[in-house]
Amino acid sequence: MLTFESLSETAEFARKWVPFCKKHNIEPRAPEFYFQQKIDYLKDKIQPSFVKERRAMKREYEEFKIRINALVAKAQKVPEEGWTMADGTAWPGNNPRDHPGMIQVFLGHSGGLDTDGNELPRLVYVSREKRPGFQHHKKAGAMNALIRVSAVLTNGAYLLNVDCDHYFNSSKALREAMCFMMDPALGRKTCYVQFPQRFDGIDLHDRYANRNIVFFDINMKGLDGIQGPMYVGTGCCFNRQALYGYDPVLTEADLEPNIVVKSCCGGRKKKSKSYMDNKNRMMKRTESSAPIFNMEDIEEGIEGYEDERSMLMSQKRLEKRFGQSPIFTASTFMTQGGIPPSTNPASLLKEAIHVISCGYEDKTEWGKEIGWIYGSVTEDILTGFKMHARGWISIYCMPPRPCFKGSAPINLSDRLNQVLRWALGSVEILFSRHCPIWYNYGGRLKLLERVAYINTIVYPLTSLPLIAYCVLPAICLLTNKFIIPEISNYAGMFFILMFASIFATGILELRWSGVGIEDWWRNEQFWVIGGTSAHLFAVFQGLLKVLAGIDTNFTVTSKANDEDGDFAELYVFKWTSLLIPPTTVLVINLVGMVAGISYAINSGYQSWGPLFGKLFFSIWVILHLYPFLKGLMGKQNRTPTIVIVWSILLASIFSLLWVKIDPFISDTQKAVAMGQCGVNC
Repeated sequence: MLTFESLSETAEFARKWVPFCKKHNIEPRAPEFYFQQKIDYLKDKIQPSFVKERRAMKREYEEFKIRINALVAKAQKVPEEGWTMADGTAWPGNNPRDHPGMIQVFLGHSGGLDTDGNELPRLVYVSREKRPGFQHHKKAGAMNALIRVSAVLTNGAYLLNVDCDHYFNSSKALREAMCFMMDPALGRKTCYVQFPQRFDGIDLHDRYANRNIVFFDINMKGLDGIQGPMYVGTGCCFNRQALYGYDPVLTEADLEPNIVVKSCCGGRKKKSKSYMDNKNRMMKRTESSAPIFNMEDIEEGIEGYEDERSMLMSQKRLEKRFGQSPIFTASTFMTQGGIPPSTNPASLLKEAIHVISCGYEDKTEWGKEIGWIYGSVTEDILTGFKMHARGWISIYCMPPRPCFKGSAPINLSDRLNQVLRWALGSVEILFSRHCPIWYNYGGRLKLLERVAYINTIVYPLTSLPLIAYCVLPAICLLTNKFIIPEISNYAGMFFILMFASIFATGILELRWSGVGIEDWWRNEQFWVIGGTSAHLFAVFQGLLKVLAGIDTNFTVTSKANDEDGDFAELYVFKWTSLLIPPTTVLVINLVGMVAGISYAINSGYQSWGPLFGKLFFSIWVILHLYPFLKGLMGKQNRTPTIVIVWSILLASIFSLLWVKIDPFISDTQKAVAMGQCGVNC
């Protein structure tokens, strides 16, 4: 009810806001962020009426916010009999888990005009049907319902996906995407155009690497040179045909790099019969799966095309693929989008209600082969992967002005929970049939793109060796042993060359991408923080889900609230078990440093040299965990007692067990030390 009434208020405000933005070329067009800007808003504004109109519009917006806040306050007190609509009837959505599908068109062809008399973009409220006993698949299920509704009502050839915590920072975002989507060469094989994520409200030093600069400006940019970037869940413009599971229209040149095997000398081998059969089969698949009908032909008489349609697929196969909606199925054959002007809006609304019913996807390919793919909490990775596996390419668009901006969790616990959800999704994909390691071999997914997807799903497993490497320095200090045995100068040279190559690669990446050294270091620090906490938990939770069927509910990332001051959320402590492992690692290393220094003091000056080498590794671990330590202490520089108790307990148990076991000493040496070797001494 709150969303419905808020959209109604938004539609009324849009009638004044949209013409104001167009007249004065306002950027960004999200009013909250436009009026918050601390810049000279008179710059480049030459119309004398601008100041007066801006002042009036700001007053309109403040009144709009008051009305929205009143609706929010009203929604806090739910009446015992439930909400009622303006006509006195009960609101159908009083039970959020059991209600019919609802659609309301606020703006569009039915009178959606602004104050200048121009037509506004269509604004439609959609609430899909919810019934007990049906799996709704969260965001992925909601997106699939929206695909079908939009196909029935408007059937635009392209779709834009933006999360609720993001806004348009540039009104030219769609135009940027259309430059690629409508390109004669690229457009027919481009499944989506992905924009980088940029964020507002992050602390100056980006303590927890919320900006993800290394990922968006290095990794994603690098993928743009292979088969395209991954879909990251927001800020993405889709080709509708790609979401329907169709194959791209590829030429022989597109297919050849995936099929031709080159000899070791670089020349091509003679094309064998198996190669020609494979290429012909792939070409045939491309031609047969490309949509060849348009909506106008189908509306004039579907019966006249029964022969052609039967050649493509039978009616029963169409229903199994797209569901039992003739209008929606017909729309999938229309490559350029649109609906016939003679269509009755009432019949379309009835059909739109039908396609968002909770049982519509039963025994269809929705969520399996078409639309947003089910099976992981990170449905975005799966969805993009399926498109790339069919041979589609994607584009990474990075205009000078960021097209979209959003908010990110700046609180330590919220950030770790966000990373946990991402890592858990990767583990789910790793143990599913869609795992990039084995899925669709021999298809159209390029080898390097496959390697990139494999890296995306296996990274949580790196938490296991990472924990070992973070604890080993402390073990060496506690046992007075070194991590590695003495090595020869020849072997040491190889170690130096390896580290030099890693260092050189990092420098080249930073210079190529323009990423600063501080952003790179923050990314390295949070990789260790996340690896010793969220990634480790994700591995075990994923194994529990796969092996024991124990499902894990993830928490939706909370957003920052600056009512208590700038970055107030940064210093708020929220208890989560994710804090225990990295705190334990910190305590173990601090205890190890104290033990190592104490041993050196008691052993004389000759033991200080080896000590510095051991201390270096422990200090290196602590430096990586320093942002975590600051977040743990909060604004009052005081760590919660429960975290300290658990961490010291675990660190003490681990240290005592290690000293007792001491795997660096053989069984004979232990027996001699304990005087239990008898005649064998």
